Amino acid sequence: MLALTRKSKEAIRIGGDITVTVVEIKGGQVRLGIEAPPGVRIYRAEVYEKILRENMMSSDLSVDEFGKIKEALGQKHEDKV
Repeated sequence: MLALTRKSKEAIRIGGDITVTVVEIKGGQVRLGIEAPPGVRIYRAEVYEKILRENMMSSDLSVDEFGKIKEALGQKHEDKV
């Protein structure tokens, strides 16, 4: 891990197209501004970890369970071979 010291309004660059700027420092919190290309998804770490966990759980579902989910959502379940 790279640890840097930055003051308010100072920034760091990641690659050629991502800039992270310290917007505000107040008490024990730091507000960051992130500029990145539209296709780059940015998540807080805890949200990203939750997404990974839920993706792992959903990957354990069987075909029958997916059919039940579709039915519950009002969609017809059709097995295609």
